[in-house]
Amino acid sequence: MLPRLPWPLPALLAWTAAWALFLGLQALGWTGVAALLMATGMGIVCTLWAASWWRRGLIGAGFPLSLALSGTLALPAWAWLLPLGLLLLVYPLNAWRDAPLFPTPAGALHTLAQAAPLADGAMVLDAGCGLGDGLLALRLAYPRARLLGLEWSWPLRALCALRCPWATVRRGDIWRADWAPYAMVYLFQRPESMARALAKAQAQMAPGSWLVSLEFEVPGAPPTGRLQAPDGRPVWLYQLRRTP
Repeated sequence: MLPRLPWPLPALLAWTAAWALFLGLQALGWTGVAALLMATGMGIVCTLWAASWWRRGLIGAGFPLSLALSGTLALPAWAWLLPLGLLLLVYPLNAWRDAPLFPTPAGALHTLAQAAPLADGAMVLDAGCGLGDGLLALRLAYPRARLLGLEWSWPLRALCALRCPWATVRRGDIWRADWAPYAMVYLFQRPESMARALAKAQAQMAPGSWLVSLEFEVPGAPPTGRLQAPDGRPVWLYQLRRTP
């Protein structure tokens, strides 16, 4: 996981790294389009440094915009659509309401199994698994669980599947998926998503199952428990009860 840095240092470092990669690849004889795509890809990876969408947009779009304004590279007009296409592959438009690249810190769920015990073979879903950091943390907490990840962005899904071959990773919309089979659904989303997540869990999941959220609680809903990750972030636990 990339370390958190004060703004605008992440943007400055990302743009510098992208420019260094672009110039280095050109010096090695790469074509302008290929070097543009590789440097833009580096910038998109660096969006992991940002916690808000507008900062991610600045980091990801900064290099191709600065290259276009500099006049350093003469490319056909269509070539400038390639960085936008690469950005949309990683951040599909309908996923912008969620948080596809909020990585779970290492060890964030290290005490979860003690607070929310699960039977061997229980199915656990990482809803919006991104690059797989949440699945890695869940595996440490529940080594005998059946872990599944759901991610809308197909490049992220593919990378997550490579990184977590012991988990089942599928492409899909977490809000359209059926949560009924799962004993636990884990989320690291946004504050605005949490009320919707609890309502979905209550409508679909069995009594006694768990909704777990890193950092963001459900407004107005008392949690069953609260843990603290090593970096100080809260982990909110909601065990579903029978409705009267």
